[in-house]
Amino acid sequence: MLETIYGRQAIREALRAGRRVRRLLVARGARDSAVLRELAALAAEQGVPVQEVERTQLDRLADHHQGVAAEVDPYAYADLSDLLYAVRGTRPPLYLALDSLQDPQNFGSLLRTAAAVGVSGVVVPQHRAVGVTPGVRRASAGTVERLRVARVTNLVRALEQLKAAGVWVVGLDAAAPQRYDTVDASGPTALVVGSEEQGLGRLVRQTCDFVVSLPMEPGVESLNAAVAGSIVLYEYYRQRLPRE
Repeated sequence: MLETIYGRQAIREALRAGRRVRRLLVARGARDSAVLRELAALAAEQGVPVQEVERTQLDRLADHHQGVAAEVDPYAYADLSDLLYAVRGTRPPLYLALDSLQDPQNFGSLLRTAAAVGVSGVVVPQHRAVGVTPGVRRASAGTVERLRVARVTNLVRALEQLKAAGVWVVGLDAAAPQRYDTVDASGPTALVVGSEEQGLGRLVRQTCDFVVSLPMEPGVESLNAAVAGSIVLYEYYRQRLPRE
């Protein structure tokens, strides 16, 4: 079954990544936009049909379509084994795992950060968690197309497989006494971000090698999952940068 994605940047990334885009829908009269001309040119390069439609047709698909939509195959998830292969590379891998995250905006924001810091792979549960939907693709500004996302039936088992491959697993929890920047994450590391309401599940927490938090002023509520996870991802990315 085809999905419809929308938003110029999300569609651009899908076309550049060579995803299976079946048809590009452009609002009638909107091709005078330089961005839409670029999208039409990318589609033509890949033999993707471009069809002009009434803007009202796009309005029925999405509220903020920016004059363009694309019919695509559903997102192709990676196997966990594909992610584990990165452990054997020359650069220590950095993974992102999500424990029952359900908000598409948070998921998309974390994927955007993950792409920016060169995450080797993302692991998400198959059940009781958001997957890569059209809304997530747009929230990630299309950068999910650059990432390998594995959807697993059992997150604890997946984390144990990462640990068996030599990856340190770090859980993020607002109540943890250890600061996030006290962990040496310069080697193979997986950061686990919990759900918006419940945080880390009990078994996931027990599986982590470290559980860390962000320091905050007294009386301030914890940051949302996307902001907190992004801060920690950038710290662990910083630890991998060459020293000047």
